[in-house]
Amino acid sequence: MQNNRFPASRTGTPPPGTDDAVAAMMRNGHIPGLSMAVVDRDQLRFAAGYGVADRASNMPSAPATSYLWFSMTKIVTATAAVRLADDGRLDLDAPACEYLPELRGRRDVRPTVRQLLTHTAGLVNPLPLRWTHPVDAPPPDPRALLFRLLTRRRAFTRPAGQVARYSNVGYLAAGEIISAAAGMPFTAYVQQYVLQPLGMENTGFRYAPGTPKATGYLRAPRLADPVVRALLRDGIAGDRTGPFLSLNPFYVDGPSYGGLVGDVHDAGRFLRAHLNDGELDGNRVLTTRTARGMRCLDHRGKPFDHGIGWFRKSTDRTGDWVEHYGAGAGFWNVMRLYPDRGIGVVVMANTTSKYDFEPLFTLLTRR
Repeated sequence: MQNNRFPASRTGTPPPGTDDAVAAMMRNGHIPGLSMAVVDRDQLRFAAGYGVADRASNMPSAPATSYLWFSMTKIVTATAAVRLADDGRLDLDAPACEYLPELRGRRDVRPTVRQLLTHTAGLVNPLPLRWTHPVDAPPPDPRALLFRLLTRRRAFTRPAGQVARYSNVGYLAAGEIISAAAGMPFTAYVQQYVLQPLGMENTGFRYAPGTPKATGYLRAPRLADPVVRALLRDGIAGDRTGPFLSLNPFYVDGPSYGGLVGDVHDAGRFLRAHLNDGELDGNRVLTTRTARGMRCLDHRGKPFDHGIGWFRKSTDRTGDWVEHYGAGAGFWNVMRLYPDRGIGVVVMANTTSKYDFEPLFTLLTRR
């Protein structure tokens, strides 16, 4: 097994102590492998892969390794929505049912598009355990998934516009609204109007041909294998390698809430665009006012305070960052933006469990 203390490949020079901090984080978090990138407004400062992307082949993790983004996709979905609003094609303060009739219900639970994006729509958040399909299976219709969730007994748990409560269902709905307003599939709009202008060439809703893929892992005792296999969609659970159960390549059923696949290089470019208030390399995807407005976390909630897409965990201390996590079976990622410092950091790891990244981020962003 490769030594996790040293990266298999890197670009740039990290702050002293970075390798040791990563090694400690991986050891304490039982992480097989990870990729990370640090950017500022002008450039990629540092990118590296640590550990292994695949334990069976001992393939090292690298900055070009592709991971499932999971819910880090939501900040891209939010960016797509507000770009449509900038272009006058989507009214964020209109009732969402004007674009998506399935959301027409009682007046006290009739959310606006903005409320979907800020998690204040009052929607439930069921555990998305089986919202996946193997890469060789045809993708399900996300609108059919949304309709099934909305017709459950309690799709709404509270009136719209109250306290923020995180909901994957809200972003499934946002994806369908983007499609309706844009007059094209959600995935096509995101590719054409967000990913391509930002030069995110290796990120999309399918693995890019020829790119190395991280294998997702779940650390659990062997006795738990039958339970895990029963919980996951057929064909997802793979072979066991030591204390880890591997997961076969799969995609998320709902593209708009968690469907992106890509590497930390592209995630770094996305962070740079938001550090530059919606512009990168001469290509503007958002107005300055809109990009800055997304970072206003003025919707209080538990466990996060929310803006449009971005969030931050509610704490007694004030943080100078906004972020988004991306967590699910096999992968746990974090993307964080420090607008005042002009720094962005992203880590993608092939572990199901959360790990303590704060000491590493403190080191990487020290003034």
